[in-house]
Amino acid sequence: MKIVLAPMEGVVDAPMREMLTRIGGIDQCVTEFVRVSDRVLPAKVFRRICPELFNESNTSAGVPVVLQLLGSDPGVLAGNAAKAVKIGATAIDLNFGCPAKTVNKSKGGAVLLKEPELVHEIVRQVRLQVPAEVPVTAKMRLGFSDKTLALENASAIADAGADGLTVHARTKEEGYRPPAHWEWIARIREHIDIPVTANGEVWTWQDYQRCREVSGCDDVMIGRGLVASPDLGLRIKALQRGDDPMHLSWTEMQQLLLVFLEMVVEQLAPKYVHGRIKQWLKMMQRQYPEAAEMLQAMRTLKQVSEVRAFLKGYQG
Repeated sequence: MKIVLAPMEGVVDAPMREMLTRIGGIDQCVTEFVRVSDRVLPAKVFRRICPELFNESNTSAGVPVVLQLLGSDPGVLAGNAAKAVKIGATAIDLNFGCPAKTVNKSKGGAVLLKEPELVHEIVRQVRLQVPAEVPVTAKMRLGFSDKTLALENASAIADAGADGLTVHARTKEEGYRPPAHWEWIARIREHIDIPVTANGEVWTWQDYQRCREVSGCDDVMIGRGLVASPDLGLRIKALQRGDDPMHLSWTEMQQLLLVFLEMVVEQLAPKYVHGRIKQWLKMMQRQYPEAAEMLQAMRTLKQVSEVRAFLKGYQG
């Protein structure tokens, strides 16, 4: 019954993976996608997106990190997967779910679900080039504009030799609008013979229970729910054991924001640091109303030194 941290582009980067896995309750992470186009990328590209490659593909908390690739050329994707494994990747995931227009226009992500044959060939060639002991998995949505090819795409992935499939229970056109169609994940799980992980619209313990009940999946991938409520994984695990769930107080979250700031400073150029802190505060408003007040108070701050001083002295 794994809880997997979702690969949210521009949100769940290395500092966020490090922060959330230190808090706990997460069993596995998947990186933001490495965009692949027409060549095998240099090692520094993989290591920039997945610095955990320097730590045997684990965060400092020991949580495994899967490297995700996005592209449409089967041979080039296979070559990049093989390169990633050579420099330390312990598992490869293939992105057939990204809904971003810019990505879809360049024939990446969810747009590939219009072509199940291409999806199959991508997975097949990657599986052939990656050593048998290295898992190759995929993530898909239910379709692009509708769900008519959902089962066909899932079969294409499974029949090509994938070791597992994560299904985001919405189409590209549905974006992130509720509801998530977990019942479709159940249909897919019954249709193929590889493990399926459920994904979409899990914000609470109750959502988690309902998602597992409807989808029939043991494993659940959570993205926005874990970013908004960093202790969600811990609460789920406690309730599964029958223990009283813990809850991070706002005071504790303020302390963690300072820790996160220094993680971001190590990874990003200074001009991007304030934006990452504000982004996390904005997402935390769902769980912590105090985050809205803090976000408003620091709206004009842009320099790292200003943000650091503000977080240290804030009394809200």
